[in-house]
Amino acid sequence: MNKLMDLISEEVTKVFVQEGYDPKYGKVTVSNRPDLCEFQCNGAMAAAKEYKCAPFMISDKIAEGLKDNEMFSSVESVKPGFLNIIVSPEFLAGFVSDMAKDERFGCEKVENPKTIIVDYGGPNVAKPLHVGHLRSAVIGESVKRMNRYMGHNVIGDVHLGDWGLQMGLIITELRERKPELVYFDENYEGEYPTEAPFTISELEDIYPTASKKSKEDEAFRQEALKATNELQGGRRGYRAVLEHIMNVSVADLKRNYENLNVEFDLWKGESDAQPYVPAMVQKMKEEGFAYLSDGALVVDVSEESDTKEIPPCIILKSDGASLYSTTDLATLVMREEENHPDQVIYLADARQSMHFTQVFRCAKKTGIVPEDMELLHIGFGTMNGKDGKPFKTRDGGVMRLETLISDINQKMLEKILENQKEKENLEMSQEECENTAKMIALAALKYGDLSNQASKDYVFDLERFISFEGNTGPYILYTIVRMKSILAKYEATGKSLADAKAAVLASESDSQKELMLSLAKFNGVMEGAVAEQAPHKICAYIYELANAFNGFYHGTKILSEEDDRQQKSYIALLLLTKGILETCIDVLGFSAPEKM
Repeated sequence: MNKLMDLISEEVTKVFVQEGYDPKYGKVTVSNRPDLCEFQCNGAMAAAKEYKCAPFMISDKIAEGLKDNEMFSSVESVKPGFLNIIVSPEFLAGFVSDMAKDERFGCEKVENPKTIIVDYGGPNVAKPLHVGHLRSAVIGESVKRMNRYMGHNVIGDVHLGDWGLQMGLIITELRERKPELVYFDENYEGEYPTEAPFTISELEDIYPTASKKSKEDEAFRQEALKATNELQGGRRGYRAVLEHIMNVSVADLKRNYENLNVEFDLWKGESDAQPYVPAMVQKMKEEGFAYLSDGALVVDVSEESDTKEIPPCIILKSDGASLYSTTDLATLVMREEENHPDQVIYLADARQSMHFTQVFRCAKKTGIVPEDMELLHIGFGTMNGKDGKPFKTRDGGVMRLETLISDINQKMLEKILENQKEKENLEMSQEECENTAKMIALAALKYGDLSNQASKDYVFDLERFISFEGNTGPYILYTIVRMKSILAKYEATGKSLADAKAAVLASESDSQKELMLSLAKFNGVMEGAVAEQAPHKICAYIYELANAFNGFYHGTKILSEEDDRQQKSYIALLLLTKGILETCIDVLGFSAPEKM
């Protein structure tokens, strides 16, 4: 289904062409003066320079050529040469009715779907998720869902940190605590136990203890380095310990991500890419890309057009050890072999931009990925406290994500229980209150993050995020629940929602038309948000739509309307608004309860 803006531009462009002007001047935009008109065309201003005449001479001709067009209520030429456009209520009603008949509300899937891998999450095994993992998970999940909604084949990969010194540290500390375990007996040839020798709580204590020791005890650090090399060299017992670490960690990570309504298609880690490293390094050497610099193996990735220095990409350290760049490059080799993606999108802190510039250039230069594969880093800013500094606990530590979610759930539950006391007729059971609180809290958390442009830092303000007023997740959900309530009452009178689905009549009020104009933006917003990988644009849209609906609701007697056709038209608008809002919040990764 064509976008409303495109249809309007087509009609205006036709008249520009009929009058002998270049079609490029017929582009229409949303009015920046909504008090004067709904859409505007400034093409006459630019055309005047080319055709050497006053702009209003052109705009007058275009306005005259459009005056009988049924798409418009009015097209006015305003000096010095602007075109102010108001769409006809009848045409708009027809457009909105067509949206209502379509299960995708007029938003068509892409003609040429891509295979896209979204690399997000990035937790380290054996460590709990903390608030620093929030943005990657929340933005990445939305980017995955947005692209999937538009018809792309999208694969979400958590990309676990499960390689390197941290594994050696865990093994060494475990050996000190439980030296009798068979994993540490080099002569053991039997089967290893299927049950892990630690719980997730023990594992989460082992790593920080080992990390602290390695900074204070050089002998311990050397043992950990040795264990790391033996693990990477294939020592059976250590590989068995790694498998236990992975199983215990991943089970816990899945539980925590589930609380965020975040799902991954692949649970691969850095270790999965390691088998690809030797051949990749050999290829880079043989083809003359990689060379030694101060003992390290590097590839030059600078380009003549660079305005700042781009250091070489380090492939192997002087001791032969891998780095993040090695793993990321080998992961691209693996992804090309297994998935043949057209695009790989990485969600990571904006401060890692140099790393990704080096990796992307190295991958293309050395030919380990096809030249036409798109590699994109969505760099996000930090989540800060009200003091403007990275979000911390009261004692200055890094807050566990599980704790943050629990705190928001509790705050929202208290708010709901307080509300129930004030409105006795809306009482819910304790269980209903708890489930509803979790849904609203998740919306508050995700919307609070996603409504900000990803690249920017933002302040985590819990009281603002959980408010039912303003640009917040709870406000969006409250608007949806309000619609659900009206529709339920309508059905309770014995009337059919199906009969009203596409029965949209021309608007009778400014608020009704404003709602219809907002609805008509849906397909353009979705296309634009996916093109820019920008969830915040969807947030801005649903806030606008929710405001437009509430303006319509407060000015319209929907359930008491006596004219059956008019009431069906109102219900059709409610159904469409609810459907679009629910589609958008699903793309953002949360949902609405039945009541609040």
